[in-house]
Amino acid sequence: MRSKSFDGMACSIAGALETIGDRWAILILRDLSLGLSRYEDLRRSTDVTHATLSDRLKHLEANELIERRLYQTNPERHEYLLTRKGWDTVLLTQALIQIGDRWKVTGEDGPPMRFVNRKTGRPVKLKLVDAATDEPVRISDVAPQAGPGADDRIRWRLTFPQT
Repeated sequence: MRSKSFDGMACSIAGALETIGDRWAILILRDLSLGLSRYEDLRRSTDVTHATLSDRLKHLEANELIERRLYQTNPERHEYLLTRKGWDTVLLTQALIQIGDRWKVTGEDGPPMRFVNRKTGRPVKLKLVDAATDEPVRISDVAPQAGPGADDRIRWRLTFPQT
């Protein structure tokens, strides 16, 4: 069952979530970023029902996160590939992995998957950096402010004291 739409809400998070869809779509995007591209491989990886997988793939394609490409004609078979917009969602999946690993959500055995720099083999992680200098910024030093697309609700949210 789909929840209420975020359509029209002046919020970048809501817009990104509306574009992605739901938790199944995030797992599909994860798998596509790992190189899985065929329907049966995506289904095997997620153990999602055919109806849900088909629906999420159509949603991701309609929102230009993936493209469907014919790889076999008899019978007709398609593969699914991330678009440039879809590749941007890898940041979201990496952030979720980093949070899950930090809080050991899969148990005490350690992370089920690691991401490393191809050149060095060393683990990688997401960090906040200053947009102009690329210097690291601590989360405690980050403050929200109204942007050019802010509406009254955004401005209202920003009236609350930061903790």
